[in-house]
Amino acid sequence: MPTKQPHSPRGSRTTTGLPWLAAAALLLAFGAAAEPVTVASVASPGKVLRVSVQLDGGTPSYQVERFGDTVVAPSRLGFQLRDGRLDRDLEVLGQHTRAFDETWEQPWGERRRVRNHYNEVVVQLGERSGAKRRFEVVFRAFDDGVGFRYRFPEQPGLREAIIDDELTEFAIAPAATAWWIPAGEPIHYEYLYQRTPLDQVPLVHTPITLRSKDGLHIAIHEAALVDYAGMWLRRTDGQRLRAQLSPSAEGWKVRRSVPFDTPWRTLQISDRAGGLVESDLILNLNEPNALGDVRWVKPSKYLGVWWSMHLDHESWATGPRHAATTAKTKKVIDFAAAHGFRGVLVEGWNPGWDGNWVGNGYDFDFTRPTADFDIEALSAYGAKKGVHLIGHHETGCAIEHYEDQLGAALDLYARLGVDAFKSGYVCDDGQVDRRNPAGGPLWREWHDGQFMARHHLKVVQEAAKRQIAVNPHEPIKDTGLRRTYPNWISREGARGMEYNAWGQPPNPPEHEVNLVFTRMLSGPMDYTPGILSLKGRGGQAIPSTLARQLALYVAIYSPIQMAADLPEHYLQHRQAFRFIEDVAVDWEDSRVLNGEVGDYVTIVRKDRNSRDWFLGSITDEHGRVLPVALGFLDPGVRYRAEIYRDGDGADFRSNPFAFVRETREVTSADALVLTLAPGGGQAIRFTPLLGGYASPG
Repeated sequence: MPTKQPHSPRGSRTTTGLPWLAAAALLLAFGAAAEPVTVASVASPGKVLRVSVQLDGGTPSYQVERFGDTVVAPSRLGFQLRDGRLDRDLEVLGQHTRAFDETWEQPWGERRRVRNHYNEVVVQLGERSGAKRRFEVVFRAFDDGVGFRYRFPEQPGLREAIIDDELTEFAIAPAATAWWIPAGEPIHYEYLYQRTPLDQVPLVHTPITLRSKDGLHIAIHEAALVDYAGMWLRRTDGQRLRAQLSPSAEGWKVRRSVPFDTPWRTLQISDRAGGLVESDLILNLNEPNALGDVRWVKPSKYLGVWWSMHLDHESWATGPRHAATTAKTKKVIDFAAAHGFRGVLVEGWNPGWDGNWVGNGYDFDFTRPTADFDIEALSAYGAKKGVHLIGHHETGCAIEHYEDQLGAALDLYARLGVDAFKSGYVCDDGQVDRRNPAGGPLWREWHDGQFMARHHLKVVQEAAKRQIAVNPHEPIKDTGLRRTYPNWISREGARGMEYNAWGQPPNPPEHEVNLVFTRMLSGPMDYTPGILSLKGRGGQAIPSTLARQLALYVAIYSPIQMAADLPEHYLQHRQAFRFIEDVAVDWEDSRVLNGEVGDYVTIVRKDRNSRDWFLGSITDEHGRVLPVALGFLDPGVRYRAEIYRDGDGADFRSNPFAFVRETREVTSADALVLTLAPGGGQAIRFTPLLGGYASPG
């Protein structure tokens, strides 16, 4: 269970905000003001940020300042409902504020303890005439960002809200560069990140990451996406972005019974790019753990019957090239047991893979294996060796066909000790199948519409009932719901390693650096690193050095990490494979030592189950020399640093296998110089020496 440890004995405090109400009432009495009227404001605990809420002739907006400088200029709030707009002719009905400060514990994560410290203002708005509908806007100001959401309270004039779109805006004040991927396109989130001036971005997904000319970093995203459509961002003019909700087959974007809350709209703000990565704002805006004791969720590393199919050596389909056979899986289980891996993922184990299943998953059966895959015997075989099968459910986007079998499929896994599974939703975005209760053709949904938000949460909740963890690929985006449902252990949601097998182009070196400062701000990613052969389909070169593949285990966070290459390739690179065997996946603490979006990053993490620290540093296509101080190590303790680095002359284009493993002794008073080759990286394990306390001075 998460534990709460208040930093101070003070509780919440509430104020009525009567001076603002009086001012607003006075202005209304004398007609519309020439300038917007500030009706509420709240500052972050350290007075770093201030949010102001304004009314301009009955239209609400908000503004964000940082140390007095405008970060978000006045930006509209409100909705386009099916029965009319809800952003005009509004008045303030009341407001209240509170301060909140707690520390809670993650059952697994980037760090064990998370401080949740904010000041909050709730502004109650209502129409002055007509239906007199009401809603509230809740703002939480943290020192590293802002979250706000809408709340529809129970009311006689609004039993159900049909939302055609939000009118929420983000008018970014300082001139900024943006890193983004397009929204409303077929491949969902699986694009290379583009870098353009903010005033040139099209319709985009979140998180979108910005950097101002003065070096201020801003990320826009959302938190707690529950029973609602995902938020895209559409630039309207200049640097003004407006929310655009993912579509529904029925025409509207969201349909909810009142009362309900929307997801949080989030702004993470930091002087440092690394400050965005270290922020816990997204997690803090989610509800606490709803599952109770979740020690059955096991962060771990795994192997898979997977990469050979992406190489086109074997097939998901049955026949002479079928990969998911009993004999093949036994060999992978043996390798996993010999090298300390807890899990083995097997794709293609069940009927339905023959023929064209992409976007057509109606032949999938999730309750029985193919004739050449003895799931009962393999589960028992793995259990004797301490290895668990990891399940796999590819839906082909036939969602209700999958849901019809979901309970029985999860019961099978629970009986066999399969305590984690990967799911898949392979089809073009906007082509997710949904039954039409009125008959006629199937409805087509988007991967991040309200229908799929409900579906993903249903899968997670049903899995939790059976103490099973879930890792969806082609998923809905992460919005921090792992805090509430800690069995939602990871997901894909970006262009992953498989693109290095067959993608044109493969992922360039800057892609993984971009991920750290964009996609990874939303939560863990099952990137599937560790391709030590550095070869894709037909011998296609993977844009990476050998050392970089190791550094990805620290740089790209996930509580489940795959050793994605073939076992024989690991035996060919035994020195490098040692780091993959040793690296932890569950962390006591995580820190970003340096980094710039798309250029380079160095991250250190402390193992939750030992005193070891691990470092991962990666760069783009340019080589780097990065000095790093070791002040994160425990003072007065000597450590053995096992260094896995690029060798002399290493280059991802011409000499990717140049590699050195070496050791040295260090203390917290030392510094290291990391030399990264073009497309390269460095990984280090720091282990305390027994009795190795450093002498003073």
